Amino acid sequence: MSARENILARIRANQKKSGLTGPTELAKAADFIKAHPQGPRPNADWPDLIARFKEQAIAMASTVDEVSSLAAVPHALARYLQQLNLPLRGVCWPVLSSLDWAGAGITMESRVTISDDQLGVTGSYCAIAETGTLLLTTNPSSPNKTSLLPDTHVAIVNTSRIVVGMEDAWNLLRVELKELPRACSFISGPSRTADIEQTLVIGAHGPYRVHIILVDEPHDDLIDTGWWKHKKPLA
Repeated sequence: MSARENILARIRANQKKSGLTGPTELAKAADFIKAHPQGPRPNADWPDLIARFKEQAIAMASTVDEVSSLAAVPHALARYLQQLNLPLRGVCWPVLSSLDWAGAGITMESRVTISDDQLGVTGSYCAIAETGTLLLTTNPSSPNKTSLLPDTHVAIVNTSRIVVGMEDAWNLLRVELKELPRACSFISGPSRTADIEQTLVIGAHGPYRVHIILVDEPHDDLIDTGWWKHKKPLA
């Protein structure tokens, strides 16, 4: 038994519950959520969710580019890096390793991210139009270090997976994943803090830069091979 399984087993034992979460318990949890409607939300009748997301992401100090297909991502990334005079080298999620990075002049590796890596390229579970926020989930195919350790985080977002608000993102998780992943990261622009004398510091706890590449072409094949789906149920 792993340390995680041991901790969860002890919690369930103290709750007078045995074994893993069963269908009946999950159904009760779903009924509980349905019985508690969402609180007041701002008017979100935006005619164009993509435009709203781009506007809010830029307001949060992210930069945004848009391409028609996933195959165009490497060249779009190369242009971005060259404009900022950044090295054409980075690490990416395993599911993105098959893109033609070399053809765009980028040296891209699919491996565990380390502190010396300056560029991390990830996908995204979905994006939130209301706040310009990215939602990333964690599993073996989408390690969170890739978005947290490098100075520059580049996220690829399928425009068909832009939702209105955070409530819709959570609902999407519940419907598609059934059980929540180990970690969910909501990313709204570069890392920042103003804890010390209200002086804004960028990159305090994560990337200095967040660049978002919107892809208009659906790429569900990547989703099915592990972009976000778990290979086995959570314990």
